[in-house]
Amino acid sequence: MNFYRAVRAVTDASGEGPVDWVAVGDAAKAVTAPGTLDLAPADERAYAADVRAARDQIRSVAGVDFDLPETVEIQNRHHWIDANVVTFERILDLLEPEAGLMPGIARSLNTGSMAFAVGFLANNVLGQYDPRLLSPGAGDDHSLYFVHPNIRRVSRQLDADEDRFRRWIAFHEVSHAAEFGAAPWLTDHLEDLIETTLRDLSAARFNRDDFLAIDTTMTAVEGYAELLMDQTFDEEYEDLRRKLDARRRGGGPIAQLIRRLLGLGRKRRQYERGKDFFEAVVNARDLRTANLVWERPENLPTDDELRNPTRWLTRVA
Repeated sequence: MNFYRAVRAVTDASGEGPVDWVAVGDAAKAVTAPGTLDLAPADERAYAADVRAARDQIRSVAGVDFDLPETVEIQNRHHWIDANVVTFERILDLLEPEAGLMPGIARSLNTGSMAFAVGFLANNVLGQYDPRLLSPGAGDDHSLYFVHPNIRRVSRQLDADEDRFRRWIAFHEVSHAAEFGAAPWLTDHLEDLIETTLRDLSAARFNRDDFLAIDTTMTAVEGYAELLMDQTFDEEYEDLRRKLDARRRGGGPIAQLIRRLLGLGRKRRQYERGKDFFEAVVNARDLRTANLVWERPENLPTDDELRNPTRWLTRVA
């Protein structure tokens, strides 16, 4: 890691926008060890086999028809940074904040903040399904990434068998592909909510209803993936679930503070709240009933229905 190079990238931030995204990538990579990708051919085959097994199991057990992304990459942390800086740029550019009286200083501060956030996430992300939200051009496809150095490190931290842990993560990320495949409207729905909310924020307005709609939609997305991950995984997983949940809640005080600042506490609550909702639906009915969430936007649970799944069942099922 090279903190001097990171500081230089931030202080030299340039351009006309509020964030120098090239500098964000350079600074984030300067303070983030890439990690090794010393994959044997057997490791590459194992990743591919896990993804295919997850696809086949989810199709069979959940009855969801979907295709895998054409792009499935095994990445190191720098690869993940390169892929996601573009996503952050697309989303945050909608804010169009005013540069203020000292645009150069503001640009450096914004660039440094984003570099810090991206670097922290690159050290912690295990896998990612990318639906390419707000991506210009209809030709952009969805993608699936696995950050191999993080999967290896975390499996050792949790004292879990690496092959089994990697396979379980594959089932979670492929579950996201199943959601977006089962609900062709979901990408447009999220894009509309995000665009409206960010434009309101850029105009110093806060629309609580739109923000709540994003939160409930993402709670459904994360909760359903957690449900499918457990319902379709073809090996024992209770110890993995217990250890991973503890990791999401744990970490030292600095790590916990960073997670709060980045909103990762909210994401953890989305996992937990969404999973509780879908488990209640499956226990009351079955998995096919839970799939009704993805038939149309109106079937998404409201905030009240997430707390009271019976009300969703009464309204939808």
